[in-house]
Order: sequence, then C-alpha cells, then structure tokens
Amino acid sequence: MDLSELERDNTGRCRLNSPVPAVCRKAPCALGVDEAGRGPVLGPMVYAICYCPLSRLTDLEALKVADSKTLSESERDRLFAKMEEDGDFVGWALDVLSPNLISTSMLGRVKYNLNSMSHDTAAGLVQYALDQGVKVAQVFVDTVGLPETYQKRLQQCFPDIEVTVTAKADALYPVVSAASICAKVARDQVVKNWQFVEKLQDLDIDYGSGYPNDPKTKAWLRKHVEPIFGFPQFVRFSWRTAQSILEKEAEVVTWEDSPTEEDQVGHGKITSYFNEGHRTRPRLPHRYFQERSLESATTL
Repeated sequence: MDLSELERDNTGRCRLNSPVPAVCRKAPCALGVDEAGRGPVLGPMVYAICYCPLSRLTDLEALKVADSKTLSESERDRLFAKMEEDGDFVGWALDVLSPNLISTSMLGRVKYNLNSMSHDTAAGLVQYALDQGVKVAQVFVDTVGLPETYQKRLQQCFPDIEVTVTAKADALYPVVSAASICAKVARDQVVKNWQFVEKLQDLDIDYGSGYPNDPKTKAWLRKHVEPIFGFPQFVRFSWRTAQSILEKEAEVVTWEDSPTEEDQVGHGKITSYFNEGHRTRPRLPHRYFQERSLESATTL
C-alpha cells in the first residue's frame, strides 16, 4: 500500500485504490464498506470498500477474512497481502480523512458532524467504484448511527443496488470483513509513519492506543500541548478530551471579534429590536465606536 501521497500532505484527505479486476467490470459484484479510527483522538479516520464478484464470495471467505478487531496486526497484514495476491478478483479503495479535516469540519461555522461525514464518505466510495466501472449489485455496510436511517439514505443514492446496513456487518459478511482489514491496515500504517510538520522537540511516539480513555494517550496530549498554538495536527482538537486539556493547559485567547460583556448588554436579544417603545435602558454603541471614543454628532 503506497501512502507516499499522504505522507507528503497529511492535512486533508487522500484516496487510494487497487487496480479494478477485469472480472469486476463484467460480473455483478458485492461491495462491503467499513471504517477504522472513528473513535480515537489521535490520527485519521479511514473508510474502505472491498468488492468482488458474487460468484467469488466463497473464494473470498476461504481466505479466512474476519472482523479486523479480532485479528492481530500481523494477521491483518498477512490477509491484506493475500487479497493483493488475489487481485484478479478482489478490489479495494480507501478514503483517508486527516485529524485536521475532521476537526475543522466539526468546528466550522456550518457544523459537519462525524456521522454525516461518515455517511458521505461511504456513499462517495460506492460512487467511486461505480465510476471505475465496477458492476456493483449488492452493498453491505457496517452501520454508523441508526441502520434504518443510514440504509434509507444509501438506497436513495443508489436505487438500482441492493443495500444492507446493519450492526456488526464486519462479522457477518466476508466482503465487509475484508473492507475492515483494508481500513485498519491503512490506518495503522498512516499512524506509524505520521510526519509531524510541527518539528516538535523531544517527540514521544509512544502515545498508547490513541483512544480518549487511555491514560497513556492523555499523558501524551498533556505533554505535547503548546500553550499558544495548541496541538500538532495529529490530534483531533474537536474531541472533548483535547478541548479539556486545552482549557487547563493552554493560554486563554480573546479574539478581536469576540463579544464583550458590554456588547452583550448593549445589544440584547434580537427580539428587542421590535420593541423600541418599551426600552428600559439605552443601547450602547458598538465596541468599534467605544474604543475610538466616537459619538454621534447632533449638531455641527
């Protein structure tokens, strides 16, 4: 798996894929969708699809693919290598979403939550397979959120495809198990080879599991928080764990356009503008005028 493009720029997202087997452009295929790294406060989230002809599902199952969480790292690597060897009937594609992309999306002016991000990424990968000429007949997805809602959404996007969304799909359907292995192998490699653009001094790469409840991960976050600039881009700063550490360890920042107490008192609720006749206190001028000692002139 060539991750060089992501290593050059790990601030956004990166799509990787195998060659499309010729048979997958001719025969109806099953396609599985799964992710790795949804919960950690460190590193990217990786979505993966894996597909093969319906007639070869027994061959895929014969590889002994299983839910990646039940396999050791060496077992996952071995199975992924085996799928690569069997590239004449198995294909895959990945979408790697960086911690920076996840956090800026979640904290943007227009909020883009993790569930919506996950749903859109999964749908995007299915569409990508179709655009590459894969004859997708069935899609199996490990659910995020309510399976009924997720399935309805995907079915609307792909009305000509049979869609199944369920919990534990990575343990029920071999094609989803294969996707989970692809996603986990990719995430492990990305995390292991992460390029810290911040040039941190005394960088400690022993950060534990990366999950918010891991004491080693929390200790790593406290060690590597910068009082002014916060965390390196390896950290999902939108996670509550990271925000709590920022509140305790970092400096308080007051932004130029942050409302002051006077602003809030002076402007009040929007509904107050429709009740001018009942105003009990004068409205203060905007802070811009107060800071510059400017007043409205009634006479010249």
